[in-house]
Amino acid sequence: MKNIAIVCGGHSGEFEISMASGKVAFKHIDRKKYCPFLIAIEKEQWNWLADDREKVPVNKADFTIEKDGETIRFDAVFNAIHGTPGEDGKLQGYFDLLGIPYTSCGVDTSALSFNKFLCNRFIQSFGIKTAASFSFLKGEKTDKMEILKQLGLPVFVKPSGSGSSVGISKVNTPEEFDEAIEKAFREDNRILIEEAIVGREIACGLVKKGCELLVFPLTEIISQNDFFDYDAKYTHGKAHEITPADLTQKAETDIKTLSSFLYRQIDCKGFVRFDYILTEKELYFLELNSIPGMTEASIIPKQAEAFGLTKKELFTMVVDNLFL
Repeated sequence: MKNIAIVCGGHSGEFEISMASGKVAFKHIDRKKYCPFLIAIEKEQWNWLADDREKVPVNKADFTIEKDGETIRFDAVFNAIHGTPGEDGKLQGYFDLLGIPYTSCGVDTSALSFNKFLCNRFIQSFGIKTAASFSFLKGEKTDKMEILKQLGLPVFVKPSGSGSSVGISKVNTPEEFDEAIEKAFREDNRILIEEAIVGREIACGLVKKGCELLVFPLTEIISQNDFFDYDAKYTHGKAHEITPADLTQKAETDIKTLSSFLYRQIDCKGFVRFDYILTEKELYFLELNSIPGMTEASIIPKQAEAFGLTKKELFTMVVDNLFL
């Protein structure tokens, strides 16, 4: 039986969500096919969570653990880390050097998708619409009045590299601008300031099953907060997620077709989620989540269920792909 390391945790504000995702994957992966080990990645220490109390250190030199006097080597990695170092390519490079396959996108794709500034530029090269924006590195001057003159109000201020809406603010007045800038820079050294597009937020999940690309039913996200922020994502009742979304046939086809195209062009692996803003006239690319939430309440598991896949089938499928 193959040993599978389910890595979770990480170094970002998404630590707790990642831990929850990892535990869900650990719970649902097919135990008749694989032997899962839950591995918590933290800055100071990597540990195998043998049970609720016991933590066994991971040997970072070769990514092994000791169990009952035996060295356990892993045949593959299920990557459940949202944020750095599991969603931005750093951990993928480490596993590449060790020759251990993993379920998520590779180094190049992960680094590109995690950097919203670079990802938007890549998406725009195909003629796909994104929100008008400015980008700044930490230490550069931000001319508030000129930016707001160009983009109008409201605007979104966000870290270039973060997920789960960590560090993101919606700025409705000029007085809120400076605080939003500071908040974003606490998460990353590059930020984006984007115009607010008024429309419906639509999420499209996809996963590879062997050579076949499965496109899940679409989800419309309706936040009870000012936007789909961290609180709305992870507090029960703060957002309505409607699956399948009530869309015209043309809108549904356009979103699924575009998502399939981007999945292949960006060289995605495993399951990912593309988010869009659909206005009355246009479709705007919002972001690519290369390691989307995997908790019981997350969008991808719900879309998979609507598609006809159980969580066991979903989580096992992405591991199966590594051994085809």
